[in-house]
Amino acid sequence: MATEGTATCQPQIETGSSDVLPRGAHRRETKQDASLSEMTPNQIAEAYRASVNEHRMKLSDASRTYKKALFWSAVMGMTIIMESYDQILIGSFFALPAFQKTFGFDTGNGTYQVSAPWQSALTLVQNVGLIIGIFANGFLVDRYGNIVLVQIALVLVTGCIAILFCAKSAVMLLVGELLLGFPLGTINTIAPGYCIEVVPLALRHYGPTYINLCWVFGHILGSGVLRAFASNTTEWAWRVPYAIQWIWPVPLFMCLFFAPESPWYLVRKGRHDEALHALDRLSNNDVDNRETLSMIQHTVLLERQLEFGSSIWDCFKGTDLRRTEIACMAWSSQIWTQFALASGTYFFEVAGLPATDSFDLAIGQYAIAGVATILSMGILEGMGRRTLWLAGLAGMFVPVVCIGILSLVPNQTPGVVWPQGVFVLVRFFAYGISCGPIPFVFCGEIGSVRLRQKTLALSRNAFNLANLISSCVSPYLINPTSANLKGKSAWISVGFIVLIFVWSYFRFPETRGRSFEEIDILFAKQVPARKFRTFEISNEEQFGQVDGKEGMDQTRA
Repeated sequence: MATEGTATCQPQIETGSSDVLPRGAHRRETKQDASLSEMTPNQIAEAYRASVNEHRMKLSDASRTYKKALFWSAVMGMTIIMESYDQILIGSFFALPAFQKTFGFDTGNGTYQVSAPWQSALTLVQNVGLIIGIFANGFLVDRYGNIVLVQIALVLVTGCIAILFCAKSAVMLLVGELLLGFPLGTINTIAPGYCIEVVPLALRHYGPTYINLCWVFGHILGSGVLRAFASNTTEWAWRVPYAIQWIWPVPLFMCLFFAPESPWYLVRKGRHDEALHALDRLSNNDVDNRETLSMIQHTVLLERQLEFGSSIWDCFKGTDLRRTEIACMAWSSQIWTQFALASGTYFFEVAGLPATDSFDLAIGQYAIAGVATILSMGILEGMGRRTLWLAGLAGMFVPVVCIGILSLVPNQTPGVVWPQGVFVLVRFFAYGISCGPIPFVFCGEIGSVRLRQKTLALSRNAFNLANLISSCVSPYLINPTSANLKGKSAWISVGFIVLIFVWSYFRFPETRGRSFEEIDILFAKQVPARKFRTFEISNEEQFGQVDGKEGMDQTRA
């Protein structure tokens, strides 16, 4: 997005297509792909100025100019709190005495346990519902847009919560969690895509990182509510936490009546006048949004010229296959790096800690993750996505190894169990500053504009599929009536961390400071991931032959 007055020269541009395809590749001429020749020389000049100005825009200027965009990003990000809160409930309910008594079986020693098969089933259907909802979103958002679809989902959420609140059996819980997953899955991928599209380059990582903060807040809220009811032996110990979810849908639904649609979505649909109006609503009067609109049009048309498709199957073709692989691996890594450890409260309890202490540690780990996420907002700008990602993986490796070593001690006394809990907190800090927030930013950036929501859907479902596997397997690994590995399950996470670090070194690219169009070009040229940061793209290559641009940079790294 461009700031008015930064570039005053009118570049002379030849509208011939720039060669951004790798050697040996070719374009297929179609009636639809009139490509960049659809734009006038003046529009291409505007796109060029907008691109240069966006790269030059400082954080302070961007924050002042696009404060309305930041506000609407914050509103959209809050929709994630509902899913985060709901996901923490079931996993933590398994450690709640009142829930165990209602839906579990008598172990014979005066306590109750929800059987491992039912634990797996309840967490499985939750993820199945999310997966279906996310896949549906990849198609529905193209038809209805971001705002309308989120409002529909909020209405459905309200009804599904009633099923859970009134549940009288595990089967009813099962149905409620499955149905609730549909609308929550729809919301799941809209928020990061919307937050990335409504702000300029200088602010692009703040909105999605804030979404991760909302995710952490939902976990903290859920853990806090459950902690308050940990000693409550009545059915309200689990009914009230479900009822609290009714707080969110109505106010968010009303706020979204006034939210502007993503200008990128409107341009993709050919609604350019509406896109310009949306840009005006997202910024103040210091910007020439006609230039920003031209830049968006230029990117969309360039993707047509490069034959970037728009169907779900196009995510598995050509350069988009590489982008899909990277996005899916990045988001699913959130699960693989904490395999079995992700059970949180239940992990602490079976490791030997009392229920109340387990909830306290769970709240502590999410609070630490929240602080780490806030720190990551500044660090991401300095270190970039790739460097911080690799550093975070290395930072998680050490405490997880320590958990595994301590679990091998024969006598698991409190003096051995509590340090394991401390190392879980250390691991959560490393996770919260890197692998936690980065996928929300990175997976939205890595997909092409035409396939953004579908790439987000596939990558988020890769996360949910990994979570589904972990949810099914983890109870058997740590449940006292099954494998009873307790802290020894950390060694599984160690193996995954090593494998993901090796993959990331060769496949995880740096996208910091790159516009969506530049990312398209880097993938079209098949630039190796390790060279994304230093590879130079000339303005002539991106916009055609440009002359007379005194004071403008010839290249951008």
